[in-house]
Amino acid sequence: MVAIQNSSHTLTPETTLRDIIKTIPSEYFEKKPLRAWLSVLFSLTTAALGYASIAFSPWYLLPFAWIFTGTALTGWFVIGHDCGHRSFSNKIWVNDLVGHIAFLPLIFPFHGWRFKHDYHHLHTNKMGEDNAWYPFTVEEYEEGKGLISNVYRLIRTRFWWIGSIVHWGNLHFNASLYPERQQSQVKFSYRLVIAFAAIAFPTLIITTGFFGFVSFFVMPWLVYHFWMSTFTIVHHTMPDIQFKDKDKWHAATDQLTGTVHCDYPVWVEWLCHDINVHVPHHVSTGIPSYNLRLAHKSLDENWGQYMYKTKFSWALMKDIGDRCHIYDVDKCYKSFDEVDAKSV
Repeated sequence: MVAIQNSSHTLTPETTLRDIIKTIPSEYFEKKPLRAWLSVLFSLTTAALGYASIAFSPWYLLPFAWIFTGTALTGWFVIGHDCGHRSFSNKIWVNDLVGHIAFLPLIFPFHGWRFKHDYHHLHTNKMGEDNAWYPFTVEEYEEGKGLISNVYRLIRTRFWWIGSIVHWGNLHFNASLYPERQQSQVKFSYRLVIAFAAIAFPTLIITTGFFGFVSFFVMPWLVYHFWMSTFTIVHHTMPDIQFKDKDKWHAATDQLTGTVHCDYPVWVEWLCHDINVHVPHHVSTGIPSYNLRLAHKSLDENWGQYMYKTKFSWALMKDIGDRCHIYDVDKCYKSFDEVDAKSV
């Protein structure tokens, strides 16, 4: 049984994001350098503990060490995520420096991700615009028969957990996908991570062997992408959350009611700096991660009837993987089976 608390209440057309933001206490938007740097120290410490556990664990405990380390590295992504939204520091150069450093072990180009992620926030759940877990239309699915459709089927069903790897490879290493004014920064970021990998990977293999490379990098990296894929698909994908065409899209409605609050095991939320507390982040990207829970409580008190809440479970992921496949203008999604049956 998938536990979901959703409401049929809808915002009035006159309601704006500014109206919602005004109900959040102003202090929740304040950047606190001590809190921010303590978050960095926390993630550095947990990742160091994770790598130490990989180094010293017997083989039968390695899966637990990989899971812990990969989850701790997801916390590094969240630090960089704050930097990308400029909610880590008031100084742009600090945000860019910390963001690049946090993303380096993940081989994630900071500026390329930052620009595409900002675009996602401007166009959340908007057909033809959103770049995060955008659902194919029937026409796009049928036109992509072959490799594209097969990969799409994989990441929309039981292999959702590699979805962020596909997104990473497709969008963040190709400067031509960005406006000309952004391309120099995009190139800098992906060249930096390529240079880092060109030095770090051979060094790791030479010093620890091929299994060391797999154990210290590949497995934690895959765990990180498991969480990255899981968090991001659950943030905005449910059988009853509708992607909308531009003429029907409404910023306040689709940011507030089209974003999911999902509770995860406490240790995951702890290591990942509450990235699952996502509704306030889509109301305003200016809220630092350490204030997300306070902002969520405020939103729940004022707008709770409009908010979508659920709890992570394998049943939830199965439900998404069984039903949320192809865009449908009337019922949100069609399954692959429904589409394939009609095309026979």
